[in-house]
Amino acid sequence: MRKLGKQEIEDIAVGAALLGTGGGGDPYIGKLMALQAIEEYGEITLLDPDEVPDDALIVPSAMMGAPTVMLEKAPSGEEAAAAFKNLESYLGQEIYATMPIEAGGLNSMLPLALAAKLGLPVVDVDGMGRAFPELQMVTFYLDGISATPMVIADEKGNTTLLSTINNVWTERIARAATIEMGGSSMIAIYPMTGKDIKKSGISNILKLEEEIGRAIRLAKEYNADPISEVLKKAKGFELFRGKVSDINRKTETGFARGVATFEGINEYKGETLEVRFQNEHLLAQTDQRLLCVTPDLIAVLDAETGLPITTEGIRYGARCVIIGMPCHPKWRTGKGIETVGPKYFGYDVEYVPVEELAKKGVTA
Repeated sequence: MRKLGKQEIEDIAVGAALLGTGGGGDPYIGKLMALQAIEEYGEITLLDPDEVPDDALIVPSAMMGAPTVMLEKAPSGEEAAAAFKNLESYLGQEIYATMPIEAGGLNSMLPLALAAKLGLPVVDVDGMGRAFPELQMVTFYLDGISATPMVIADEKGNTTLLSTINNVWTERIARAATIEMGGSSMIAIYPMTGKDIKKSGISNILKLEEEIGRAIRLAKEYNADPISEVLKKAKGFELFRGKVSDINRKTETGFARGVATFEGINEYKGETLEVRFQNEHLLAQTDQRLLCVTPDLIAVLDAETGLPITTEGIRYGARCVIIGMPCHPKWRTGKGIETVGPKYFGYDVEYVPVEELAKKGVTA
């Protein structure tokens, strides 16, 4: 158990945006929400999963929808609290703690802001170790844990309680409701026991995010190379350096979808890289080589500062470094690849671990 203050929030926000692989919500909005909550309610208690009683009720809190919508429809914080209170009332049991469902600029920060507001601790665990676009794309789903009952809430005061036959149907129905709510909503989902999160969750994710954010901050202070520091902390690989030459991005069916194109610079001059995304970066390839593909992580970093750039933040002319990072081993199982591998997203490539691609190169 330890307390999170303002500096920890600053560092976690940066690391979460990087592990969020371009998605997970606007990191600036999420950081402001968490900092304001700490200012108003005090520091946040962070628990190790082993400190949580096996029979305690743990409920993740998150934003659902297209990240691009958040630029015009920022949450107030009341939506998440309403979702929590409605779920608690339905279950007839007090919620012991909350946790992030994924890594991401907003979705790692929202549980912290909510916890401060409601006086709850946060558990240092999530269900992805990165960000993915759909509700069933969590390690809890791999272990047969139900996403429902769940509550969806919007800024107008609407709440919807869902109980579904499986987690794929949860995604379909909740996505439709979220589109009607304006493209984004706040959700309380996957109510679990302490025993569940210890078995199925990815532990110490907030700690890793904080370490990554701190490494980038200290690199700037000591004139070190932030990219190198990030690669060390995340056990990652440099995939490409280039300048954004085109960005094709649109919001449809509740997701931000698109392709970012980079013209190579320095040793990559003469090559062109495409990064394809659906809320999150999912595939990076040149004309000749596959560089990284889901479920491994792809992050776009500012070449000078090392700060992560979200899918909605990619701008023409920006100089970037694209890195790849290994996913959690749970995603490299048969069911993991079936759930979040390239075939699920319609990419006609086989999954190859990023460390193998980085070592020998694979023709696209």
